[in-house]
Amino acid sequence: MVEIFSSGPVALYQGDALAVLAGLPAGCVDAVLTDPPYSSGGLTLGERQGEPAQKYRSTGYKRPFPAMLGDVKDQHSWARWCTFWLSECWRLCRDGAPLMVFTDWRQLPALSDALQGAGWIWRGIVVWGKRVGRPMPGRFRPQCEYILFASKGRLDAPSQACLPGMYSHVLNHARKLHLAGKPVPLLEDLLAVTKPGATVLDPFMGAASVGEACVATGRSYMGIELSPEYYAISRERLAGLTAGPGED
Repeated sequence: MVEIFSSGPVALYQGDALAVLAGLPAGCVDAVLTDPPYSSGGLTLGERQGEPAQKYRSTGYKRPFPAMLGDVKDQHSWARWCTFWLSECWRLCRDGAPLMVFTDWRQLPALSDALQGAGWIWRGIVVWGKRVGRPMPGRFRPQCEYILFASKGRLDAPSQACLPGMYSHVLNHARKLHLAGKPVPLLEDLLAVTKPGATVLDPFMGAASVGEACVATGRSYMGIELSPEYYAISRERLAGLTAGPGED
C-alpha cells in the first residue's frame, strides 16, 4: 500500500516509482527534475553491485546514511528500467514540459538512449561542476556530474532568458541528508527552465532536496521514494518548510 503525505504545494508518495507513476493521471505535471540511482560507481559488474556507501563516498568519510535502494542493476537492465519510468513520466507531463535527469559519465550514453526511447526530445547536457573530486594520479579528476535535458515535444520555455550550460556548486556535506544528495542552490538554478508555479515531478525523491528547491522557488512538488527511511526524512524536511503560522 502506498503511503501519501500532502501539505500545501507538496505531495509525497512512499512506494516503488513505477507502481506509483502508473496510478497517476496523464497530464498532471509541468516538469520532471530527478536524481535516480546511477547503478554505477565501478568498471565491472561486481564493483557496480557493491554497497553504495563504499562506491560513492571517499575513504575516511564515516557519516552514516540509510541504505540506497535499487542501485545494483547492470547497465542493460538499468537502461531498460529507465525507459520504463521515463515513459511514465512522459505520459504524466503536459505538452512542452522539460525533463532534467542527473547521471554520471558512465551512465550518460545509456540514459540518453533511454530518454529518447521513452519519447522525449533530447535537448542537451547541463554540467554540474562540483569543484572537488577524488584524486586520480595521472588522470583527469572526475569532478563533474551531468543533467540530461529533454522536453515533451516542443519546449514550452518560461522566458527568453539565456541559461548557462554549466553550474558550479560545492556540496555542503554538513547539510547533506542523503548519500547522493545534490546542492539545493544547484536545483534552484535548474528550475529556471520551468514556469513559476509549475508542478514538478521527482520519481526518486531521496531526501527531498528537489522538494526544498521547489518550495523555495514557489513551485509545487510531487515526490516518490521507495525507502521508508528516506521518505520519513523527506516528510519531516518538507513539513517544516510548508507549515503555516502556528503549525508544527
